[in-house]
Amino acid sequence: MSPSQITYTEDNIKSLDWREHIRIRPGMYIGKLGDGSSQDDGIYVLLKEVLDNCIDEYVMGYGKEIEIKIKDGIVEVRDYGRGIPLGKVVECVSQINTGGKYDSKAFKKSVGLNGVGTKAVNALSDYFKVQSVRDGKEKVAEFERGEIIHDGKLQKTTEPNGTRVVFKPDSSVFRNYSYRNEFLENQLWNYAYLNAGLKIRCNGNVLCSKNGLLDLLAKKHQSEQLLYPIIHLKGEDIEVAMSHGNQYGEQYYSFVNGQHTTQGGTHLNAFREAIVKVVREFFNKNYDAKDIRSSIVAAVSLRVEEPVFESQTKTKLGSQDMGPDGPSVRSFIIDFLKTELDNFLHKNEEVAKALQKRIAQSERERKDMAGIKKLANERAKKANLHNKKLRDCRIHFNDPVRKTDEDQRNASTIFITEGDSASGSITKARDVGTQAVFSLRGKPLNCFGLTRKVVYQNEELNLLQHALQIENGLDDLRFNRVVIATDADVDGMHIRLLLLTFFLQFFPELVRSGHLYILQTPLFRVRDKKKTFYCYDETERLEAVSQLRGKPEITRFKGLGEISPGEFKDFIGESMRVEQVLLRDETDLESLLQYYMGKNTPERQDFIIDNLRFELDEVVPEFDVEDAALKEEGAEVAAT
Repeated sequence: MSPSQITYTEDNIKSLDWREHIRIRPGMYIGKLGDGSSQDDGIYVLLKEVLDNCIDEYVMGYGKEIEIKIKDGIVEVRDYGRGIPLGKVVECVSQINTGGKYDSKAFKKSVGLNGVGTKAVNALSDYFKVQSVRDGKEKVAEFERGEIIHDGKLQKTTEPNGTRVVFKPDSSVFRNYSYRNEFLENQLWNYAYLNAGLKIRCNGNVLCSKNGLLDLLAKKHQSEQLLYPIIHLKGEDIEVAMSHGNQYGEQYYSFVNGQHTTQGGTHLNAFREAIVKVVREFFNKNYDAKDIRSSIVAAVSLRVEEPVFESQTKTKLGSQDMGPDGPSVRSFIIDFLKTELDNFLHKNEEVAKALQKRIAQSERERKDMAGIKKLANERAKKANLHNKKLRDCRIHFNDPVRKTDEDQRNASTIFITEGDSASGSITKARDVGTQAVFSLRGKPLNCFGLTRKVVYQNEELNLLQHALQIENGLDDLRFNRVVIATDADVDGMHIRLLLLTFFLQFFPELVRSGHLYILQTPLFRVRDKKKTFYCYDETERLEAVSQLRGKPEITRFKGLGEISPGEFKDFIGESMRVEQVLLRDETDLESLLQYYMGKNTPERQDFIIDNLRFELDEVVPEFDVEDAALKEEGAEVAAT
């Protein structure tokens, strides 16, 4: 049909109700969907939207506890605030632009100002129940995928005031989802740190913080050596905690109105600027900003009236001002630190000395590296003119928001592969808009125990650093997901481990910020004339065989290069399986890397031998597990 034959009348104009709009475009409201294997998947956003309302009640002085139960994918959240006004319970959870947060007198510095939060949870849940209790009366309403199935009458009750929400995420939207304890714990602890004194009970565990952001930094860096006691400053609408360590880069935790702004924004930019200003003025020296902020670990929390975020998921603050009649975010933070941090440094001479010592060390390191970095940067520019190590994509994570929407920026991915065959298959199968490929030549260098200088002196690592654009931190990171894609054999595992060491040693903030992933590729293809199954482990292989009649053809993929581009397209598309590399707060990076990547120790040799003996006895009984070659390959075997 030609364009001239297509009609455009009143019949073409459609109006979607609130429920249909959310269900058709869920990403607009909760970001990416996912199955719960990533900490920013939608099922955690659904929980956040419900919890934000509970937190708003606590902040305004109502209710000191929140109870959470999560079992079999069903979530129950109970607060002890004032409860939703009984006559508006149904409207508050099922009508867009209905809520109490439009009255700035009641909710001046609330997180959920758009009136969408619980409506999105309702629309995207197989089952949703809300119960509000106020002064001896209760109202209950139940929904299925946003459609009301029970509108209860007012009843008398002896329950204390507050709101209870129960929901089960829609299994057709969040396929095979499950809540991961480590993600839940991190999410809930952030609420506890930002609301000192609040008790959060989740599945029998109690989370509570007495010292706010001081506790946050202390817990997240308990395994690392901080160079001076954490500086903790609090004021009206602002809280700051900071110290310096020995790690590379800068590490920040930023929040606005209780929302974890993982991509920073105007408040974090102002904080980084303010630190430089105050330190320069205090020491009366024009230190380089990079030297002042090198190895900093800091947390900043701000409360802004009617905040404006650059995305629906509220990961980056866009507000320029503290409120309609308030000062700018920049001047507010700078003025606060000019007074409070300056006073603290004057009163704590030992801390000031330790800070200045760290700055001087960073300055020496930077000057020592200047010549090496210049040569390395020149080599990288020349190499990029003629090499094929990086097959770039069109859309990048650091693209301006106004030019590229958030979903596209978040989809930006780089696959790090080894060998021409593997990189060739992925390159042909990829989406050139959002997926790039970086090809390694052989095994990368074991970086453990080496200084940053090696990154510039080693061509492979230098080019990889430039491809990601992480030399000066994550501000210019070009890809949201950095995916290690190696073969599922010993060599592939070794390369994976060497790359993990590289990132953990020199760019731990990339890992802590959730940007590093491992690609899972199928080990088997099981097929007959009608059906084909791709299986990622032995259990899936057996299940596939049981579903096919006769004797199916079974192919064991030995490496990524054996998978055709046509097949690879499925494995790196929407159904791509990746495992996010996670670092627990208590993880001691130095000890972890020493164990796996340092020189062989008797403890590690014993671990390898004990864990391999069973497998080797089954497969190759005559193999000598004490062989010296095994010990030399200890790191990769342990990783396997």
